[in-house]
Amino acid sequence: MKLYMTPGSCSTGIHILLEELDLVFEAHLVNLLAGDQHKPDYLAFNPKATIPTLVRNDGSALTEFAAIAYWLARSYPKAQLLPGDAEGDSRAIEFIDYAVGTVHGQGFARLFTTDKFSPNPDDFETVRTQGLEIVRQGFDIVNSQLPAQGYAVGAFSIADAALFYVEFWADKSNIALPDNCLAHYRLMCSRPAVKRVLMEEGYRLP
Repeated sequence: MKLYMTPGSCSTGIHILLEELDLVFEAHLVNLLAGDQHKPDYLAFNPKATIPTLVRNDGSALTEFAAIAYWLARSYPKAQLLPGDAEGDSRAIEFIDYAVGTVHGQGFARLFTTDKFSPNPDDFETVRTQGLEIVRQGFDIVNSQLPAQGYAVGAFSIADAALFYVEFWADKSNIALPDNCLAHYRLMCSRPAVKRVLMEEGYRLP
């Protein structure tokens, strides 16, 4: 398999899951700032021009964090990356959707790609303020749903990989995490696979 990724991005969560599963894969770096995602060879298998992309052994490409994470969990059930019951699986997907769609897609996106929300530089500070508010409110909501100790839905799951990458962004952006989120982040940082991924992607361990 081939993982098309950018170090320190949302693809870090998928990288962690691949390491947790101890799967053999090729990592292909996509330089977003250089526009690699818009090159014809990349658009040929991911016309969305997004990351991550997982090209599987049959040559088919799978995009979107939640879809890739779910496919990995279902394809390798012995790893128990999903609780396995309707309630538990739904809660895991709920965490993923909120982390990816709201905390990332509405919050951090305004902080990291401000110009995509307004072409007018005079609006940039307002956009960033909105983004920071969304991020902080998002973590407050996640915090209220996380246990004081342990992982999001009991044992380690695909939900934790999604929560980790936005918590990682908060840490690197000097955004304080509320208590349960901070405990979850520290727990994730203690996992051997997470340590390996951060080192491989060029980051010092928190």
